Amino acid sequence: MAQTAETDNMMNIETISDASVSSSTTDSSLNSNNSIKLKRNLGLRNGIAIIIGIIIGSGIFVSPTGVLHDAGSVGMALMIWLLCGIATLLGGLCYAELGTSIPVSGGPYSYIYEAFGRLPAFLTLWISVLMRTPTGNAIMALTFANYVLYPVFPDCQPPHEAKVLLAAISICFLSFLNCASVDWAARLQDVFMFFKILALGIIIVAGMIPLFKGNTEHFEKPFESTTRDPGKISLAIYAGLFSFSGWDGFNFVTEEIRNPKRNLPLAIWISIPLCTIVYLLVNVAFFTVLDQHEILTSSAIAVTFSQKMLGVMSFLMPVFVAFSCFGSLNGSLLTGSRSFFVGARDGNLPSVMALVNVKCLTPITSVIFGGIMSLIMISTGDVFELITYFEFVESLLLGAPVLGLLYLRWKKPDMPRPVKVHIIIPIMYLVVVTFLLLFPWLESPVETMWGVVMILSGLPIYLIFISWNFKPKCVEKFVYNITKYTQLIFYCVPQEGYEEKLA
Repeated sequence: MAQTAETDNMMNIETISDASVSSSTTDSSLNSNNSIKLKRNLGLRNGIAIIIGIIIGSGIFVSPTGVLHDAGSVGMALMIWLLCGIATLLGGLCYAELGTSIPVSGGPYSYIYEAFGRLPAFLTLWISVLMRTPTGNAIMALTFANYVLYPVFPDCQPPHEAKVLLAAISICFLSFLNCASVDWAARLQDVFMFFKILALGIIIVAGMIPLFKGNTEHFEKPFESTTRDPGKISLAIYAGLFSFSGWDGFNFVTEEIRNPKRNLPLAIWISIPLCTIVYLLVNVAFFTVLDQHEILTSSAIAVTFSQKMLGVMSFLMPVFVAFSCFGSLNGSLLTGSRSFFVGARDGNLPSVMALVNVKCLTPITSVIFGGIMSLIMISTGDVFELITYFEFVESLLLGAPVLGLLYLRWKKPDMPRPVKVHIIIPIMYLVVVTFLLLFPWLESPVETMWGVVMILSGLPIYLIFISWNFKPKCVEKFVYNITKYTQLIFYCVPQEGYEEKLA
């Protein structure tokens, strides 16, 4: 972890590194003022691509089964999808205010740090490092591998080893791309957003045709068998919200957005309603073509749908779903690494992760760390078992910054707020989050308890490695050497203007 006594060492390393690279660094790798820092490369189109690219991943191709199972009826399932979209938009509007009033990268971590201080921010970062980011990446990588291998193994499950190997290759490739160029990572995100929309467009069109022809028997009694159990409803909402995961992705790269006061809120306003409309139409298409039994017994609803509607062209659907997951994985690696980068820059993670590559101007060490953690999650086995824990933690992490928004309204009323939402919006979002945090205790108490335990497990880590300032000299020397040789190997230095925070 970052040390107080390490400041001088870090500054010496930076001076040496700057001197060693200045003669070979081209003008194009530096900003106009010759400073080493992240560039503002991302515009409105990139923001829309990032948000949609992360949201539309594997979720919409598997979650309809879970939503219908817990909702009990087609009508209730569609209402839950609409509610999930509205709740996500409420959260997005709150994050538009937070992102423009606290214009730093890092997403929820940065907002919690500003509102509640270092310990809550560290716990946010801890659970992101330990679970949220690597688990999400592993899920998307394994889903990508599963759909890529589907045409090779059409009559059986692909070998586990093949899925793990292909998932690991995808993570390594995208990690390399994000280390090399933010521009290329953003362009790839734009390309795969096209394939996502194409896949969902095929489903919508294929489902609307029979609907317009009068095939409405699955909607004749839409609310029959609807559940009245609040716990079941909350689990259905969890399944729906899992498909909206990543809506806060653009807030992780605020320092790399051109004109963030305009482009950040606009990207949120455009992306989330668009995803909500698309999700509703996709579900209507599924419910038109497939009956409840087919949906509830399908392990891959998009493949079941395509086999029934596309005939000999059904092989295209696994390919498009694989592209969708690949794009989401790229967006997650792009945005998640910024949380690690900002946390290290603030001294809440090892300072070695707060380094910027001199040529590429990317947070290379934090990208590599995120890739390694994702690879570890893949190697542990079936990460899908962690989804229940993931969703509980996700609700908590996304709700805490909105609580911080209300606190900052009271504590710092004069803070500049280029975007200021009506007070009822954060209150409504917190009501939804409270519902999602309380009722799952009734249905899945063990899973939710484990989520709390994993958050609290960061307390001893904080006390030992963060708040304890007088560490042995051998520890300081070890951290110094790790940072020194990492800078030499990866050709990177601390971001200009933040060297003092690496103490």
